[in-house]
Parts: sequence; structure tokens; C-alpha cells
Amino acid sequence: MPFGSLWIPVIVSAAVVFVGSSILHMALRYHRADHKALPEEDAIREAIGKANPAPGLYFTPYCTDMKQMREPAMKEKFEKGPIAMIAVSPKGVPALPKQLALWFAFSVLVSFVAAYVARHTLQPGADGMLVMRITGTVAFAAYGLSHVSDSMPSP
Repeated sequence: MPFGSLWIPVIVSAAVVFVGSSILHMALRYHRADHKALPEEDAIREAIGKANPAPGLYFTPYCTDMKQMREPAMKEKFEKGPIAMIAVSPKGVPALPKQLALWFAFSVLVSFVAAYVARHTLQPGADGMLVMRITGTVAFAAYGLSHVSDSMPSP
């Protein structure tokens, strides 16, 4: 089966995921409890704003290698806390159309990878349930497992 024949299912599945996830996030507010407000948010925002960090992902306490982790001063920082990972975005109102476009592009990528795996593991005319099992497993791994490590508490 030529791979070009899979583009319609790739785009359709990405569109279904895009619409379904929009309903889950906006209408049902399924992920509402995933994020929490910081206590004294305004003071923390002001402190971060004074440093004026460039957009990026930051860690505190920050160390460059495992050798530095063994130093008493660094151990003390970890013991004292807080330990945080902070994502700093560009200033301004978030560009929702851009974020939605990037989410759709990611959905197309996941659908493409699922189709690629199916194309190379299944024979043309394979049973529909087998196709769904293979492509569903790949898609679940991409969507559902991508942030599991974010929810694991640090030791």
C-alpha cells in the first residue's frame, strides 16, 4: 500500500483528536485541576519579573552536573527548598491561534507516526480491529504517556 494513500486517514484522525480535545479542555474542562495557583502569586511574579529571564525552561536550584550535586552548599539548597521547574513564556497575551495551530500540527505528527507504524507492521486488508489496536497503541503512547514523568514526585 503506497504511503500517500494514508494521508486522508492521517488528516481525519488529527482533526478528530483536535475537535475531541477541544471539547474536553474547553467545554468539559477535564484538565482544570492539573494546574494550581502559587501562593502569593503577585510577589513571585514580581520577583521573576525583576530578573527578566528570557523565555525558556528554568530549574531551581540549578546545578550543571552531578559533581556539583554532592557539594554541601548545593545539598543545603535542595534541603531548604523550594525545588521548582519554571517555564517562562514571552510577555503578552498568549497567542491562542498559534497554540491551536501547533497542537493541530502535533496531532498530525502523531497520526503520521501511527500510520507509519501501521504501514510497516500490517499487511494491506488487515483486520480493522488489528489496525485500531496498533494505531491506537501508538497514539495513546504519544498523547497519554508524554507527560507521565511530569507528575512523578521527586525522591
